[in-house]
Amino acid sequence: MHRAIGLLALIPLTAAAQGGVVRGAVHDPRGAPIRGAVVGAPGTTLFTTTDAQGRYRLAPVPAGSLRLRAAAIGYAAGSATALVTAADSVIVDFTLEPSPFELTPLDVVSTKVPRFGEHAPTSVAQVTERELDGRAVNTVDEALALVPAVQILNGQINIRGSTGYVQGLNSRVLLLVDGVPMNQGDRGGINWDLVPLDQIDHVDILKGAGSSLYGSAALGGVVNLATRDVPAGVHGRLRATAGAYADPPHDVWRFRDRTGLQSGVDASGSYGTEAVAGRLSGGGRHSDGYREQDERDHWQLAGKGRWQASPRSRVDVSGAWAVDQYQVPLSWCRRGECEDRGQVYQPFKIDTAQRGARTDSRKGYLSAQVRTIASDRLAWQARASWLRTHFTDIRADGREFAVANRFGAEARLEAHPDSLRVVAVGAEATHSTVESDIFGIHTQSEFAAYGESEHGVGAGRLSAGARLDFLAVDGGSPSAVVSPRIGGTLPLGGGTLRASAGRGFRAPTMAERFVRTTALGFEVIPNPSLRPETAWSMELGHTTALWGLARLDAALFWTEARDLIEPRLVVDTINGPRIQLQNVVGARMVGLDATVLTAPIPHRLTVGLGYTYLHAEQLARAGAPAQPLAFRPRHLMALGADYTLGAAASLGADFRYASRPERIELEGFVDSRRVAVKVLDLRARWTRGPFDVRVLVANALDYIYNLVPETLAPGRTITVTAVWSY
Repeated sequence: MHRAIGLLALIPLTAAAQGGVVRGAVHDPRGAPIRGAVVGAPGTTLFTTTDAQGRYRLAPVPAGSLRLRAAAIGYAAGSATALVTAADSVIVDFTLEPSPFELTPLDVVSTKVPRFGEHAPTSVAQVTERELDGRAVNTVDEALALVPAVQILNGQINIRGSTGYVQGLNSRVLLLVDGVPMNQGDRGGINWDLVPLDQIDHVDILKGAGSSLYGSAALGGVVNLATRDVPAGVHGRLRATAGAYADPPHDVWRFRDRTGLQSGVDASGSYGTEAVAGRLSGGGRHSDGYREQDERDHWQLAGKGRWQASPRSRVDVSGAWAVDQYQVPLSWCRRGECEDRGQVYQPFKIDTAQRGARTDSRKGYLSAQVRTIASDRLAWQARASWLRTHFTDIRADGREFAVANRFGAEARLEAHPDSLRVVAVGAEATHSTVESDIFGIHTQSEFAAYGESEHGVGAGRLSAGARLDFLAVDGGSPSAVVSPRIGGTLPLGGGTLRASAGRGFRAPTMAERFVRTTALGFEVIPNPSLRPETAWSMELGHTTALWGLARLDAALFWTEARDLIEPRLVVDTINGPRIQLQNVVGARMVGLDATVLTAPIPHRLTVGLGYTYLHAEQLARAGAPAQPLAFRPRHLMALGADYTLGAAASLGADFRYASRPERIELEGFVDSRRVAVKVLDLRARWTRGPFDVRVLVANALDYIYNLVPETLAPGRTITVTAVWSY
């Protein structure tokens, strides 16, 4: 046994002694550097990304002949062969030709193992750095709203109908920051402004159950925020934003005698060498809001560091702290509740009894990760994290607070026995605590082990894996959940066919089990006996090129869910109607998710169209017929176009459509008025040297609509963003 341990310890030393270094740069045909391109050796643990100057460094590389590949979104991949000599350096440069139809070059979110230039068996989408910058948004969820099959409802994300909407509680989608889970420890929700937008490199979205690798909350999908790497050298960045809200479209709805404004400033600086680097950023923003009692302030501080401890080991440390203080408009007012000016309802005003409502929300995280490449066939990774959230709600009828901590740790081993096989095994532990006047004082612990294997079979690839989770609340007896998944890809008809089936689950959060508060005028009562939600998610998809003019990605999906947790009215003769979160017996979500990307004018105009058809219903049970699931629109559409005006300027437009939801929760007790969503955004961008100016006209048609009951969505907003980079 001791001899085996000694041999394992010598593996990285031997690899380092015999390995070399491959370095170089990736450019486009004009010689401009391509930032964020992925360079690596397919079928091995060796990969890296290019910096702002398009440079890369790959080490340690085994001596001998090595096939390399470089890929980037919007460019055709390039290949080369490097002859590596032990303890020597080889230079390999790549020139990539523009190609707007290329998919994500590196996929980590669907397998936890980097998939370099390969199709995943489940649908994966990406929001690139260019899209984040060009859309001039302030928080990442604003950009996610344009991803096909994704809808954002008042900050809650809904992928293929998985989530619906429950105010302030739960998410059936797991948020990761650089692969680290970041859902709140008490409510299980997502803080989209936890990471400064200017520090996000790109966003990966896994559509469908991901619990076989990620456990609880990945029932409907996974969103990974990948932060910018810290480059070598001295760099700085300053981002300033200013904007204005349109006045209400009718004078009778006006609630102030001036134009509402918003502004913000973010600054960051970094210094680094190839061995060590660090970055610090900070900033804040203020908004007058587009409704009555809607002012908000946000401050943030974030940092990231990297240390190349050895040629084969890298350590990354990151953290952020954010403070939000904002007024809460709550629901709009009806006749008799405010100065209604004779109107049945005033959508821009609030009930007079709600005046003074505000929230103080503070959140922060720390994480550390280490990745060691023992050889080109073996690598291991470990991480530890801490997430803290603290909110205080101040209302006319009192004050509510909650302080939650979520501690996590994970270790993972990645093996490539040969170029056709990949094996990943790991273990994860999470411990969450909450202290609150509405949730009580509770703890929840989760322990898990998982494994997945993928190997080539002829021209295709098959993968299979499973995860075993143990969950315990307040130190009680643990419950176990098994989440398997199987999938495969096969080249077919000039494209790639994919299929997968997996089980997802979400454990009830401590807030859902123990909450006692009021919402929409109803008392909310606890339900400690809640069971975990479970679902089987299946997908059959195909990606193909259409006559060299477009790329089509389409998938049929089917989700059979059990014990979904939804709010229900509980009526008795003593207490009257009250709200309680309960396990719905069963639900079914079936649909089509399709995306077409084309370039009618090569190198000038690109157009993307995404469409999702969704049939979501609560299955019939004793005494209750089948009915549509609440807050799930049957039709979703996203249409985007970008036109390049030379090398320095571009114009763009995005249109979102969502059909009117067939059903909302508490219908008959809340204002049920709702319409289809029809939102047009217009944007422009101008770049010259280190300066970048972006203009966004969001909801250009000033369309008035609401996504959830009695809560108005933003009208027309004009924003100008200026960025200076060094």
